[in-house]
Amino acid sequence: MCIFFVFLWVIPCSAQKKKVDKAPTKGKQIEIVNGDNLTYDENRGGKVRKIIGNVVFKQEDVMMYCDSAYQYTDKNAIDAFGKVHIQQGDSLNLYGDTLRYNGDTKKAVLIKNVRLSDKEMLLITEHLLYDMNTKIGNFNGGGKITNKDNTLTSRYGYYYSESKDFYFKKDVVLVNPDYTIYTDTLRHNTFTKISYFYGPTRIIAKNNFIYCENGWYNSVKDMCQFNRNAYLKTDGQKFSGDSLFYDRKKGYGKAIKNVALLDSVEKIILNGELAEYFELLDKYVITGKALLTQYFGGDTLFLHADTLKSTYDTAYYSMKKQLEKLKKPTMPDSIKDSHRQLFAYNKVKFFKKDMQGMCDSLVVNAGDSLMKMFFAPVLWSDSSQITGDRIDIKNYSGKIDWLYIPNNSFIASKEDSARYNQIKGKTMKGFFVNNEMKRLKVYGNGQVVYYVKENNGAYIGVNKADCNNMMIYMKNNSVSKIAMLGKPSGAMHPYKELSIDDLILKDFKWLENRQPKKKSDIFNW
Repeated sequence: MCIFFVFLWVIPCSAQKKKVDKAPTKGKQIEIVNGDNLTYDENRGGKVRKIIGNVVFKQEDVMMYCDSAYQYTDKNAIDAFGKVHIQQGDSLNLYGDTLRYNGDTKKAVLIKNVRLSDKEMLLITEHLLYDMNTKIGNFNGGGKITNKDNTLTSRYGYYYSESKDFYFKKDVVLVNPDYTIYTDTLRHNTFTKISYFYGPTRIIAKNNFIYCENGWYNSVKDMCQFNRNAYLKTDGQKFSGDSLFYDRKKGYGKAIKNVALLDSVEKIILNGELAEYFELLDKYVITGKALLTQYFGGDTLFLHADTLKSTYDTAYYSMKKQLEKLKKPTMPDSIKDSHRQLFAYNKVKFFKKDMQGMCDSLVVNAGDSLMKMFFAPVLWSDSSQITGDRIDIKNYSGKIDWLYIPNNSFIASKEDSARYNQIKGKTMKGFFVNNEMKRLKVYGNGQVVYYVKENNGAYIGVNKADCNNMMIYMKNNSVSKIAMLGKPSGAMHPYKELSIDDLILKDFKWLENRQPKKKSDIFNW
């Protein structure tokens, strides 16, 4: 049930706008390096040069190429047209159909078929403002960025060529072969390889869907984290928490605060304050007010423990190793699920309308729906209290099919404030119909005390008997018939002939004050 942490990510490209501490310096005069034909345009003023053919300009470390241009010498500016190309240093290249460049402010405006490229990516837009001083470019009419693995589109964007930061805003869509991200704001640094996303974000992959409102991904360390209303959905499962973290190299995942795992197929919800996932072991652990909620038609089971752990049995790991050795595909989910085990330990209590229980620890096997309660277990079913060294419960569709108590078994029910029906033995096995016990087999040292009533409810007497083995038949959760098997002894006594002490079997304890009567009681120990 915890496939929820397995993500395969590649670098999203993004960046956040940074402050520039130094004030921009006035640029040197733009120089003409080449031009096939140079004239002065009288219509634009006597100081405006018109240059046509293989035009090349230079200003400090910036080279500019185009088919034709106007140079405004009094303003230290140019307008360039046709196959515009700006080159700054050995990595940045800008292209467009039209350029307006101010040499004093060192700001360039490129229009139509604009491309900005460096060694890492290619930006395509229709309108780009680029500052040669700060080496920051931005667009506000929509743009697309591509690199080796990703295609990113957004309405607004910034590029910091010196720090290699990207920042994108509004209608951001990142398309990768493995997933697609839809977000409001995306930031990325190509040095640290860390990407950040802000605002409502949807990450859609083949096998899962992720939502968050804040998060980051480090592609170098293969680590990611999703915050603020974060959740992951897979087929039939939804996993959520205030913060979801995953370290892919270590195969370790963690969810913090308000953790919830919903399995719609098994109709189970797991809650807690901390969840940890260990991928290599296919194991997860939930702590901090850990709660399991399971729905059965019109009834619901609530179970609390200090720790809930889900993993697989030894047979599963043996099969897994054999498949890995043979280099065969992993096991189908149906086989995996049949070998899954749920452990609850330290102060376990559960509540269901027709069944309640408590123990130090328990384990549930998904394959056979067998629950085993350990260390001072107590089970309440209707009016019966069941205790023993261990209690095994076989469930079917949320109802008890049978239970088995291997040692020191004891079943009691209350008649009044001082009188109790009691059945004791070394070993017991009870058989249920609609969560009501119908038959009970007692093996070894069988003892019984039960009160016999008239149809009108008046007491006839009390039956006290000992027998090595017994078969007890029950109706309406009361003893209706007992078959003694092997050296029976005992008798029916008048109702008040024996004292209360004579009618209490050894090791009897009535634990009603510890029985959870409602959901909230399972958190009280």
